[in-house]
Amino acid sequence: MKLSKITLSVFSACAVLTAGGALAAEPAKINWSKIPTVNVPLFYPGQSSYEWLRSDAHKGASKEVKRGDACTSCHDESDAEKDMGEKLVKGGPLEPMPVPGKKGYVNLKVQAAYDSKNAYLRFQWKTDNPYPGNEHQYLRFDGKEWKVFGYPKLDKVVQDGKQPGIYEDRMSIMIDDGKVAGFAQQGCWLTCHDGQRDMPKQFTKEEVAANAMLTAIKKTDVRKYLPDSRTDPSDWKTGKTVEELEKIKAAGGFVDLIQWRAHRSHGVGMADDGYVLEWRLGDAGKDMFGSNADKETHAPKFMWDEKKVGYKAITALQLRQGEHFLIREKNAVPFDPNAGWKEGDMIPDYIMSREDAKGSAADNNAIANWKDGTWTVVMVRPLGLSNNDDKTLKEGGIYNVGFAAHDDNITTRGHQVSFVKTLGLGAKKGSKVDINAVKLP
Repeated sequence: MKLSKITLSVFSACAVLTAGGALAAEPAKINWSKIPTVNVPLFYPGQSSYEWLRSDAHKGASKEVKRGDACTSCHDESDAEKDMGEKLVKGGPLEPMPVPGKKGYVNLKVQAAYDSKNAYLRFQWKTDNPYPGNEHQYLRFDGKEWKVFGYPKLDKVVQDGKQPGIYEDRMSIMIDDGKVAGFAQQGCWLTCHDGQRDMPKQFTKEEVAANAMLTAIKKTDVRKYLPDSRTDPSDWKTGKTVEELEKIKAAGGFVDLIQWRAHRSHGVGMADDGYVLEWRLGDAGKDMFGSNADKETHAPKFMWDEKKVGYKAITALQLRQGEHFLIREKNAVPFDPNAGWKEGDMIPDYIMSREDAKGSAADNNAIANWKDGTWTVVMVRPLGLSNNDDKTLKEGGIYNVGFAAHDDNITTRGHQVSFVKTLGLGAKKGSKVDINAVKLP
């Protein structure tokens, strides 16, 4: 779908125009200085999982969690998130692989507005690094073949110093409309489990291959899931049938997951659209990004159009020097294996396309800017979506939401997260909401 007619003052602090082809803002409607700002504390969670919250290791609180109490019923002090995050990030039982320099706490500024067509969610936060995390992994020519270059900081190859830490920043929001039991109380922790990537008892390929449910949905690893998708909520190795999962989904028993990605969606002015049920799944249709590596040769499928951008590849010396987006309809041409490649040449491992993005997966737009150490991101989410993989946002609605920010070249549990908040779209006076979107004239 096309970007709504929102103008420059809508995105006054977050307009973007890149050589790679990211969208530029249009003329102005929203004066964000008049929209209330809510400070949402985010903290580093380490390996605190659904299972850990319910174990004896969660001292003094496991019984309360099991009976469905909210996390904030215990962690209600004003600096609770900051204290926990700064403790967890340094290492210990919940963080066996501490990342040097990683922040334990982030103050996320949130603003919300809506009109007859869209909800507009504006986020601001300071990054760990003095540069925007708009790079993702590359394909690098070693003189003979093309190999992946750059991994997230929690990966062993980065921890061991064999690969550099390269990963995009992200801003994520989970949305529940009250149909997921327990989300209003424990939020994102319903989706985070032992066995997942970078978590305790991480899956093995053999375990995944032997799992009937994961085989049925054609997945080769373990990612976020909701307890209701398993016959034993605390054991990822169990799983319900595809037919049972379809019934849960049809009843709305999933959480929406919108992710703005500083590389793979930012380059084309979008935010990807997914949901969590038995896995972290993408919405129906086609995402705005896909693999740029040929499955058989591992060589790139596309390279930069040298006539348009002045180069066909970059080297490590050009990393974090500008924006290196590869966009099919803007600056890419089919890969030429005979173009005189030299050792060290690098091409993005992902190709983007706004034109190719289709269906429910292409619902969300976003415009963002990084300035003076701060990201400003505005997500644009249509109201009234009726897709079976979306939560429908509507005027007067109140939703349970959880926020997460990834930066510092990290993914999986290496983010900072919030406890559950409530988001209202013009909620009635007297309604208890943390963030109430303002209706635009």
